[in-house]
Amino acid sequence: MKTRRNFLKLAGGGVVLAAAGTAWIASRKPATARQPWSQAAEAPKGERARDIRHLALSYAILAPNPHNMQPWIADLSEPSTVLLYCDPERKLPHTDPHDRQIVIGLGCFSELLVMAARAAGYSVDVSPFPEGEPLPELDRRPVARFVFSKDDALASDPLFEHVLARRTNREAFDTEKPVPEDILERLTQSVRYSDVGYTNDDSRVADLRDFSWSAMEMELYTPRTYQESIDVMRIGSQQIDHNPDGIVLEGPMMELLSATGMINREVLADVDSMTFRQGLPMLKAPFDTAMAFAWTSTAGNTRRDQLAAGRDYIRLHLAATGEGLALQPFSQALQEYPEMADHYAAIRKKLAIDDGATLQMFVRLGYGPSIEPSPRWPYESRIEDV
Repeated sequence: MKTRRNFLKLAGGGVVLAAAGTAWIASRKPATARQPWSQAAEAPKGERARDIRHLALSYAILAPNPHNMQPWIADLSEPSTVLLYCDPERKLPHTDPHDRQIVIGLGCFSELLVMAARAAGYSVDVSPFPEGEPLPELDRRPVARFVFSKDDALASDPLFEHVLARRTNREAFDTEKPVPEDILERLTQSVRYSDVGYTNDDSRVADLRDFSWSAMEMELYTPRTYQESIDVMRIGSQQIDHNPDGIVLEGPMMELLSATGMINREVLADVDSMTFRQGLPMLKAPFDTAMAFAWTSTAGNTRRDQLAAGRDYIRLHLAATGEGLALQPFSQALQEYPEMADHYAAIRKKLAIDDGATLQMFVRLGYGPSIEPSPRWPYESRIEDV
């Protein structure tokens, strides 16, 4: 009898320990992956402020970019100068075969760099593609050259105050809260180079929701484009801290499933698996809750146009943040691989994009929950002597 009681005590203790361990695993969060956001907030008061380039880079790396690949490399070998390059290992050759989206991300980086410098009293002379525009793909030539000059007369760009609050929000939006027309109209005033369109019309929004999901399905069920996303997924806090980039899957359930081996890249890659099918409703929720759409286009599609489109996109996003709006790009139908050709043509028609013009960005808008920022590599890790 005594032996049985002792066994039950031990067994009960094991259950408690197992439960405690499960709770601990489920509660884990990335420890370092989001530190660059808080470090940017402290940059004007710290060591980085001694060199304006370091301060500006602290903010520039917070730029949105495709699949959060963070494709930037900064060369600081020349005084008062930053040469921006694209890291060829961080491109997306299947979903972005011509590097258009990557250049847009580098344009976002460029605009934040200029904004941060201006807020600190520096002007920046920007020379896009100083050694020529690489086509049909990016190469090892610089994307832009930035030269910094002290200018205390400069005023900070009002949009800069929203940089640390900006998020790409992939959660479901509030379908009981429409986006007012006057706010959408104000967003159009934030851009400098692009044409901007928008809609909050119920029937048109419903059509664009369905169309956008159809484009998402095309990407999911095209093996090489879906695998490109799978390859850069970071599942759970340990993977996110180890590689603070790519597509993040996190939260209590992901921590548990990852720790127990029930979810991994191989499982997620199988579109016939129960795991994949069960995940589709969660993936579709953002598409079903878009409350408005906005888009930008440029008259041409040169590398300079793409870089300018990126500079405009981050301005539009910051303006949306300032208005209390959540935003998420729906870039699938804009992608330039053969299987997406019908969607590519259809969205141009739906949005009445002029012949010869290029649809550069397409985003959903609404009111969403507060979320954490995306992980980032420290800016120091992106500095190289090219």
